[in-house]
Amino acid sequence: MKRETEKRLLQLCTALACIVPFAAGGSGVLESAGAMRGVADPVSVSLDSHFRYLSGLLLGIGICFAACIPDVEKKGTLVRALGLIVVVGGLSRLFSLIQVGVPGPGHQFGLVMELGVVPLLVLWQARVARRFKS
Repeated sequence: MKRETEKRLLQLCTALACIVPFAAGGSGVLESAGAMRGVADPVSVSLDSHFRYLSGLLLGIGICFAACIPDVEKKGTLVRALGLIVVVGGLSRLFSLIQVGVPGPGHQFGLVMELGVVPLLVLWQARVARRFKS
């Protein structure tokens, strides 16, 4: 595969993956914990504040990943840093799964993204970066 073609595919996959933090983070900022099914209403003021803050972080991570798309082959440091943040979050979600139980389908999807898709995108970005250096 030509390196330009591989870069375009990585850009497309990164853009598609950004839909998740845009949707989840954005809905969490706007709707708080009410965006999640099965959460008791009303939530406490402190929980609301914390949930919206964490949702804002997720949205910010998505924005930063999206900012890497145009020159993805040059954004290795940022992609790796963002990937580390996402994986740490995924490991925290996995810890919850072990300690508390299996979450709903949306959170299971998040776990796959955090511990599967994002690490693969980080590795793919490194491959594309190497191909553009040679």
